[in-house]
Amino acid sequence: SLILHIEMEEFFISLRNILAYNPAEPMLFNTGLFLVLFTAFLLLYHAVKGHRKLKALIVIAFSLYFYYKSSADCVFILAGVCLSDYLLGLWLDRTGRRWLRRLIVGINVAVNLGMLVYFKYINLIGSALASIAGSSFDPLDVILPAGISFFTFRSISYMVDIYRGQLKACRNFLDYAFFLTFFPPLLAGPVVRAKDMLPQIASGGQPSREMTSEGLFLIMTGLIKKVVVADYISSNFVDRIFDNPLLYSGFENSMGCIGFTIQLYCDFSGYSDMAIGLALLLGYRFKDNFMAPFKSQSPSEFWSRWHISLSTWLRDYLYIPLGGNRRGKARMHMNLIATMALGGLWHGASWMYVIWGLYNGFLLVAHKILHRIWRLPESLKGTAVVKVANIAITFTLMVVGFTIFRAPSMQTVSEIATQIFTNFHLSVAPQFIEGYAMIVLAMFLGLAAHMAPRRWTLSASGAYVTMPVYWQAALLAAALFFVVQARQSEIVPFIYLQY
Repeated sequence: SLILHIEMEEFFISLRNILAYNPAEPMLFNTGLFLVLFTAFLLLYHAVKGHRKLKALIVIAFSLYFYYKSSADCVFILAGVCLSDYLLGLWLDRTGRRWLRRLIVGINVAVNLGMLVYFKYINLIGSALASIAGSSFDPLDVILPAGISFFTFRSISYMVDIYRGQLKACRNFLDYAFFLTFFPPLLAGPVVRAKDMLPQIASGGQPSREMTSEGLFLIMTGLIKKVVVADYISSNFVDRIFDNPLLYSGFENSMGCIGFTIQLYCDFSGYSDMAIGLALLLGYRFKDNFMAPFKSQSPSEFWSRWHISLSTWLRDYLYIPLGGNRRGKARMHMNLIATMALGGLWHGASWMYVIWGLYNGFLLVAHKILHRIWRLPESLKGTAVVKVANIAITFTLMVVGFTIFRAPSMQTVSEIATQIFTNFHLSVAPQFIEGYAMIVLAMFLGLAAHMAPRRWTLSASGAYVTMPVYWQAALLAAALFFVVQARQSEIVPFIYLQY
């Protein structure tokens, strides 16, 4: 009896430790704890499918718990934003006074941007001011709430869309709380908009067999991208290059830069695939967040294919309000550069992100100027040679940009560039391929799968959707087994969770 009591007590202590917030072990899509809890949640979700309010409460509760496992008490900030948005939205919808409508939107924007400034940029601002004043600055111990950049952007777009007359304020608080806290896109996107999501919530979100199958397929592909490709090349190669570029030849440095570009794509698009797939399992459909960006033939096309939900958000709520292309070409170019610089700063409190944003802004401007002043001969337009050359040039430009994005300082960028331009040594390529055979294979498979025709992906997805259930289950089990075998000893967080 005493032994049993002690064992039960130890069991409940262990269970409490597992379910409680642990900053070293957040609950991510690629963890076993999430798989277990989501399976239980999904069974409960379907058990109450005929009760809309109860189902909404269950989703909100699970979403808040999911967020608690990532940010502890910061869950109250998310709940506060929900309530603030709901009340301000109703107020905005009921008043016709233009000055008051602007004031309400201003309050929402000020609150959201104020939180971003405090939690993400207060130390950067403090150190910059101290540097100007020639004094010292002791960084504040500020805990960054996970996903704050994503849910604040959703909040702002909701209020602005009401102001513009593109959306009616949500009258049901549960529906709005469902939208803002919905766990699949909560931590790292996509940046889902209220006008796309709220109508689906109001309809009840009933997943069809096709949606469920499509969701499972996306979850499998997302896990493979993240665990098999991104995590493997990161811990076994890319991190080593960026930690000390001078230890490696220029060829190895160039492979490290390409490797990080592939890693970032597989990591981030893998998260998006899983988020979209999880939402499909619950009966909700998001727009695509990536559309094979490395097939782009120009920087402009790249940003219409990469992180689409953020790119379009910056266009609609920053670039256009700044004036867009309505005030002449010089102003348009300045608006592009400012938008991309602020988009870079959105990623975090580091001047490297600002430099990366400015780099992409200048690329967009350079492309637009070049497009106006230089025309290809008609005989070359649309040819395979030109297409391949454009893709190769654009990919190279993006690799340079993502090298800035990944590097901790411009000194690291300078060291990488120095090695590439003064110590390239192509002769080490055979040794590199032999010594890093699995790295090369993972990079090749990641890039090859990305560059494959879209119809192949659609065919694979369609084949999975039409399979009998037992074959779907067998393939899912095989994919999970493969992922578990390939997984690193420690769970690797998604890159965009820090933003």
